[in-house]
Amino acid sequence: MVDQLSAVFGALADPTRRAILHRLSQGDAQVSDLAAPFQISQPAISKHLKVLEDAGLISRRRIATSRLSHLEGQPLKEATDYMERYKKFWDESFDKLDDALAAFQNGIGDNNEDNDGSGRDA
Repeated sequence: MVDQLSAVFGALADPTRRAILHRLSQGDAQVSDLAAPFQISQPAISKHLKVLEDAGLISRRRIATSRLSHLEGQPLKEATDYMERYKKFWDESFDKLDDALAAFQNGIGDNNEDNDGSGRDA
């Protein structure tokens, strides 16, 4: 059994499924509406919807003869919260890299002042 967070990231790994979620962020839609922009069969879209549903990213309901898909935001929030825990690490790492790069560039500037450009020490 796959935990929900892994299922969410697995579902988000596919660009077609990300595009479907983007479309559903604008409102509920029928399978035919979701399939329209893609050059794949409706059964293939249905398989993508099943993956999204299994991950908890969408829910589906039937109204008369229509089957509507609906975006469920909570799993996306949980994935965002998970990633947010690592934001501090990456921010600190990039800050250290910026400092090291600035020190390196300052060191090159200092060396150029002592050098006549010939590649030899004066």
